[in-house]
Amino acid sequence: MYKDAWDLNRIFDGKSNSENLHNHISLIEKKVNDFNKIIDAFCIPKQKEDANVIQNLMKHMNDIRLKLSHTSSFITCLLAEDPKDQGASVIQERIAKISAQYDEVLHKLQTTLSYIQASVWDELLATDRLKPYQFILREWRDRKNNRLTEEEEKIISSLEVDGYHGWRKVYQTLVRSLRVRLEVNGEVNDLSIGQAMNLRSHEDGDVRKNSYKALERAWTSQEDILSSILNHIGGFRLQVYKKRGVTNILEEPLRHNRLSEQTLHTMWEVVCDHKKPFSAYLKRKATLLEKNSMHAYDFWAPINRSNQTMDYQEGVDFILQHFGEFGAELERFSRQAIQNHWVDAEDRLTKSSTAFCAGFPLTGESRVFMNYGGKITDVLTLAHELGHAFHNHAMASVEGVNKQYPMCVAETASTFAEMVVLDAALERADTKEEQLFLLDEKIKRSVMNFMNIHSRFLFEVRFYQERAKGIVSATRLNELMQEAIDEAYTGSLEDAPQHAWAFTPHFYITTVPFYNFPYTFGYLFAQSMYAKGKTERDKFEENYMALLRDSGCMSVEDLAMKHLGRDIQDRSFWEEGMSLCIKDVEKFLELTSSMEMDGERKVCKSIE
Repeated sequence: MYKDAWDLNRIFDGKSNSENLHNHISLIEKKVNDFNKIIDAFCIPKQKEDANVIQNLMKHMNDIRLKLSHTSSFITCLLAEDPKDQGASVIQERIAKISAQYDEVLHKLQTTLSYIQASVWDELLATDRLKPYQFILREWRDRKNNRLTEEEEKIISSLEVDGYHGWRKVYQTLVRSLRVRLEVNGEVNDLSIGQAMNLRSHEDGDVRKNSYKALERAWTSQEDILSSILNHIGGFRLQVYKKRGVTNILEEPLRHNRLSEQTLHTMWEVVCDHKKPFSAYLKRKATLLEKNSMHAYDFWAPINRSNQTMDYQEGVDFILQHFGEFGAELERFSRQAIQNHWVDAEDRLTKSSTAFCAGFPLTGESRVFMNYGGKITDVLTLAHELGHAFHNHAMASVEGVNKQYPMCVAETASTFAEMVVLDAALERADTKEEQLFLLDEKIKRSVMNFMNIHSRFLFEVRFYQERAKGIVSATRLNELMQEAIDEAYTGSLEDAPQHAWAFTPHFYITTVPFYNFPYTFGYLFAQSMYAKGKTERDKFEENYMALLRDSGCMSVEDLAMKHLGRDIQDRSFWEEGMSLCIKDVEKFLELTSSMEMDGERKVCKSIE
């Protein structure tokens, strides 16, 4: 029997009251203060023999970064299992301040390194001591042109901690406090935003529509406050960019993703050139739902009732079986994660509703969090999060500063793992109805990445263009969102949610803007990896793990060239992944070409 609750005591016993945890945090504070003193005494290297000094500094950084990451993950887990844990919230604030202090010290080090003469710099990087850090050191040096003085950066950092990042917390607090009154199954209840949004996949069309309308009313009632928050976040970011001399709004997110603008444009070009099949899918699904066109509130509607249910034990066995067919290490690791109680899958009312994976680099462990309800979609979620954990596992031997992989690669291993299980479920389906249900789930993921995420990207570009000229009103934000959705969905979505700018939390993330295109990138990148894995199974897992291991120490272009032998600035790479997604649509259209009426819904009955 597999236990469906995790064990956090192996990380720190006693949860937020843990004495070991508080001692650990105090140790991090001391290490940051000591590191600050070391950097203050650090002189500009003038010869390659000084490489040992820089190497020692990097080791200090590795140690601090790993400890911070380890502790932050623990607090994330505590707040997920109990969002009302005040002790964990207090510790989270403390960790945020320590992280800000660490960033200030890191900036001082980066500034000092930028003063090294070019000839000496090249000699230093060529030494065996610094070869493991070449990429990150070059990345730091390249940023020097967009950094201000140490004092100015310190002021910005303090404003971010106490003001800028605070806007995101205001947003989260506001959304958590909102309630939506709805009648479901004859009962009227005040639902949270999350509970109301979960009704988007309800089998009853009236419930879907009513919840959608109620949510829109809720967002409308708060749109002035929400637009003010978004404007403050965008305005602060633009002011910092202006001060640093940054003129391209995409510069920061591209740098964080270690991605070139050419690659991003190429990916979007391929996506835009292949919208037609997905519009056809939306049209066909609308027909199956007895509608003339696809309404936004019907997008998540189940195409039919799935008979594929699996309890937790069955779901885990199914995942392990099919992981094993792709790679022995993927299966072995995932079994270990389950047996060692790294997964909290129990469906509890007091838990957060957001699934995630948290890495604990000091112990080489991960923790997976979700609410498992027995549906095939729950099996896919578990596989997805175990994929994230496998990425952490592949990087276990990597040093701290090289463990931070870009967002656009972060979804590769998870999406890959999900594909393995979803395709296995499709092969297991013994009726056309079951195949349709699973194909619909699969294609919805493509539509989200190629249309919904694209609309978010378009909106964010246009928002910042207008925000640079002044405050953007709630009315104008609605218009920008409507225009972006119409363009991204090529007019194939009715009743577009104008307030998507209000309920999409990614727009309110203050660490980095444009938390959208990395999803599409990771989705298509994983598609290509999956296709390669199906044809090269003998050597695939070893090469796959090597790619994941290198994901934190090179640009994404270099990563793809080294491990896949592919130029991702070339359309052909993205076309290959896209072709797999289009084949799913073609299969869906084929299966639904002759449908019969059954009550309120058209279902596949006798097309065996």
